[in-house]
Amino acid sequence: MHEKKVEWYLDFIDLKYKPKKTDLKVLFYFEPAKGITVNDAIGRIASESSTGTWTTLFKLPKRMKNLMAIAYDLKLKGNGGFVKVAYPLGLWEQGNVPQLLSGIAGNIFGMKALKNLRLIDVSLPHEYIKNFKGPNLGISGLRKYFKVYDRPLTGAVPKPKIGFSSEEHAKIGYETWMGGFDCVKDDENLSSTSFNNFYKRVSLLAKMRDKAEKETGEVKDAFINITAETEEMKKRAKTLYNYGFKYAMIDVVVTGTSAVQTLREVLRDYDMAIHAHRAMHASFDRNPKHGITMQFLAKIMRLIGVEQIHSGTAVGKLVSTKKEVKVVAETLREKNVKEDFPHLLDQNWEHIKPAFPVSSGGMHPGLIPEEFKIFGKDFVLLVSGGIHGHPRGTRAGAMAAMQAIEAVKKEIPLEEYAKTHKELKEALQKWGRMKPK
Repeated sequence: MHEKKVEWYLDFIDLKYKPKKTDLKVLFYFEPAKGITVNDAIGRIASESSTGTWTTLFKLPKRMKNLMAIAYDLKLKGNGGFVKVAYPLGLWEQGNVPQLLSGIAGNIFGMKALKNLRLIDVSLPHEYIKNFKGPNLGISGLRKYFKVYDRPLTGAVPKPKIGFSSEEHAKIGYETWMGGFDCVKDDENLSSTSFNNFYKRVSLLAKMRDKAEKETGEVKDAFINITAETEEMKKRAKTLYNYGFKYAMIDVVVTGTSAVQTLREVLRDYDMAIHAHRAMHASFDRNPKHGITMQFLAKIMRLIGVEQIHSGTAVGKLVSTKKEVKVVAETLREKNVKEDFPHLLDQNWEHIKPAFPVSSGGMHPGLIPEEFKIFGKDFVLLVSGGIHGHPRGTRAGAMAAMQAIEAVKKEIPLEEYAKTHKELKEALQKWGRMKPK
């Protein structure tokens, strides 16, 4: 390096570079800060997320050149644009997602030279993905467990989301199951409280589940939240297994990828599945210009082994567009994802099983046809307030939602089907096709 050169960010740019098969490719949206050129910005992205630092150094080992990330594909847009960065495989520890995030989703978001930076997607090569096992059961395993093949799996949270006692929670769960739903669900902020102890809740729900299965002849289960310190999560997972539940629910963002990787191995030994709640996701994926995307979060969660993750609805109470929801669903379900600039990079999932997208947040029977149009039939449909708020209670509300599903399958408009199904009729009279805000 020239002795008068102070910075070396531009060394991390080669717009003629052709990525190797073993490179990890990452797509970023970026906007330089005032006074920073486009090249200065993209050079900093590649440098700070790999082997760089802010100034030239006295001496570097020869291997460093082979570990540098390279910004290689630039498409300008407005005050910034999109850039692809290729990362040599040697940068990454096998099977360690936390380390990957510390690189491609780490310090780069705090650099003063960037006004905005958004990590859109990553394309993972065979040599990286081979070190992960993905979901234990996947979509096909869960469908086989429930013996449900022609509709989404269904679930509901007792609402309000927290405040019920263990006994009240279990009774609402029973009514939900008896209305035809497959699963009862804890919400993200319910773990173990003075009024609703985890272990007591599990015991009571197991009794109600057994009763509902005996009375309906259907398989019933629950997404019970084990989120806590990691060793306690292991203990709670074993309790769920001992009581015959097929799932454990984890707030995967707040617990972190490390805890999810650990629990995936614990639950594999129990032949159980992970229901992933995405609580806290919007703190870094809501701003379309900065942070990371929901499909990137979904991708790393599929990689490390969740069976299903909340993905938005596009029509409910939470922020998401139809395009975003479909992109997340494609990331989770497809074996071979084709590049769809500027939303997706290519991805061959190889041995990694598909996972369910989960539709949740402000759903009710009148919105179910729209969710089928967005997702098809391979998703998990959570309708909570939209069943518990039914004029005749939870059981009738669950029945109304199941009737809406039947109407879609039979290609009959809801209003027409409601003429001979009173629970659906009553739900439509209350909510119609309204979209909560």
